[in-house]
Amino acid sequence: MNQVDVIVIGAGAAGLFCAAEAGKRGRNALVLDHAKKVGRKILMSGGGRCNFTNMYASPENFLSDNPHYCKSALSRYTQWDFVALVEQYGIKYHEKTLGQWFCDDSAKQIVDLLLGECDKANVKVQTRTEILRIEKTGVGFKLTTTQGDYECESLVVATGGLSMPKLGASPFGYQIAEQFGLSIKPTRAALVPFTLHDKDKDVLADLSGISVNASASCNHTTFNENILFTHRGLSGPAVLQISSFWEPGQKVDFDLYPNGELLNELKQKQQSQPDAQLSTVLSHLFPKRFVQTAIDYFQLKNKPLKQYQGKQLQQVADTFHHWQLQPNGTEGYRTAEVTLGGVDTDLLSSKTMMAKDVEGLFFIGEVVDVTGWLGGYNFQWAWSSGWVAGQEV
Repeated sequence: MNQVDVIVIGAGAAGLFCAAEAGKRGRNALVLDHAKKVGRKILMSGGGRCNFTNMYASPENFLSDNPHYCKSALSRYTQWDFVALVEQYGIKYHEKTLGQWFCDDSAKQIVDLLLGECDKANVKVQTRTEILRIEKTGVGFKLTTTQGDYECESLVVATGGLSMPKLGASPFGYQIAEQFGLSIKPTRAALVPFTLHDKDKDVLADLSGISVNASASCNHTTFNENILFTHRGLSGPAVLQISSFWEPGQKVDFDLYPNGELLNELKQKQQSQPDAQLSTVLSHLFPKRFVQTAIDYFQLKNKPLKQYQGKQLQQVADTFHHWQLQPNGTEGYRTAEVTLGGVDTDLLSSKTMMAKDVEGLFFIGEVVDVTGWLGGYNFQWAWSSGWVAGQEV
């Protein structure tokens, strides 16, 4: 029987960080993961450069049935704390947009940082280990695995959610929670592209690869970034963001010219270039291929601006400012960046991440019902929740 102080299940961002923090306190910590490699989701994040946090990270950037739950952890280990660690390792980074911090070089630098922290704290990281059984003992927990049996005082579940099953995602963390009497808030794919009904897809699929600046609104929430047309539907930052707030069957409102008044632009051109076709004028404001498809899709008449009378230009402008689209669904967990929902936070201590009714059992990271916006927020939750648990296990 192998005995350690702490076992962390899951060698991702939250798990590795938590184990390193525990090790720094002199705790004998072991990380177990069923995958061949650690940090696979980190390695592919941010296009391979890892958007490791956001300078504007605050509780307002997170979704949870209990919006107050994340406040303690985020205030105790902040984005500035993690940036200081990044700088300590000499990792060069840059802000891309909206406070998003990326590695200049590679996401592998963040994995190396985490493994470096574990190494300094004498934490053992063991891959290719499947956990077959978990039992509560008088002093902690006993784990039966494909690599032998282990006993520990503290058990940390950092198994992530259901997003990206190709990277090893599974419901294992939820199953552990339910085994010990903790309930799970309903889960669904978040930060995920929309799929479209055939009537929309048949037309808009021709725009695959085209990106347009837009605002997306649903359920009293609006994001203003790019949308990307794909052969399956809609993606891009604004779509991924609003997908976390959208419910099946609802419509999403898109403003395709969010930073100006399209009517004013059209009226000015009507005065200065009355013979110009509507498509010509719009092509100075939007990608040309988008304009031709949009005119057909929105059933607009392409004629010289001087022929538009009364409120006709207003109607054209309104069409672009108020495009209501009802998605068919989403691409699901296959491409979702995170999982909405998870272990009920009402059953966890916000100060320690420990289950209130199960001494020594902790849940951190994505497995918990705390989901960040797109832009480094979910990594910050991994660091903050992992750090907090690391001080207690």
